[in-house]
Amino acid sequence: MNRRKSVAGWLGTAFFSVVSVVYILPIFIVLFNSFKKKSFINLQPFTLPNESTFNGLENYTAAIDQYGFLDAVGWTVFITVGSVLAILLCTSMCAWFITRVNNAATRLIYLLCVFSMVVPFQMVMFTLSLVTDRLGLGTPWGLIIIYLGFGAGLAVFMFCGFVKSIPIEIEEAALIDGCSPLRMFFSVVLPIMQPTYISVGILETMWIWNDFLLPYLTLDIKKYKTISIIIQYMKGSYGRVDMGAIMAALIMAIIPVVIFYLACQKHIIKGVAAGAVKG
Repeated sequence: MNRRKSVAGWLGTAFFSVVSVVYILPIFIVLFNSFKKKSFINLQPFTLPNESTFNGLENYTAAIDQYGFLDAVGWTVFITVGSVLAILLCTSMCAWFITRVNNAATRLIYLLCVFSMVVPFQMVMFTLSLVTDRLGLGTPWGLIIIYLGFGAGLAVFMFCGFVKSIPIEIEEAALIDGCSPLRMFFSVVLPIMQPTYISVGILETMWIWNDFLLPYLTLDIKKYKTISIIIQYMKGSYGRVDMGAIMAALIMAIIPVVIFYLACQKHIIKGVAAGAVKG
């Protein structure tokens, strides 16, 4: 029996190791291609750079100087941070209100939030583009509002599950001590919801940072470009593609997300499990 378990464990480890390599390999291919000359990226995409193909940091400087990559990073950071903060604050307060009031109106709000998660984006994308133009939301500030609407469904669902697990006696004791509802939320409820805050923040950050379609449909591209839009524009026109700059931009776009995820990954499962608790 023990031998069978050890063999099964070894096979499981080998399988997941192979799967990990398969997932990581494309990142390494992009990484060493970002140091190659453009003409060799298409000809020798799977070989390491050598004396004849090595291009140093020229691809990275081209992405920054010629295509305005740093400006795109600035707008992407602004949109991501602003959207995530808005989603965390608004949806956590909404979830707390829905769970504690628990009447027909709040149940309807909860069902609408959950329903929004199953509606395909393609069903609303053209209407969204029209409404964005009519309301003048084609700016990074307007995009934060749009992300708040699209990210509210998952966030409210997770926060509601966690709030149901918080003993109501804690909040009743705070009310007896003279806390107003607003102060009670920020002083008592919010610190308890920290695991779900972290989990929702990670998931929303990775989604917004890598998103292409929503900024492309809503932003005034002549004035504002995110990282995903800049990379798309590097393809140029008439079939001209600057593969070197694209590879360099992809690496610079991936690194912050990878660092952020590795630093916070231990909180994801904890937060998701906490948000899945039913009262």
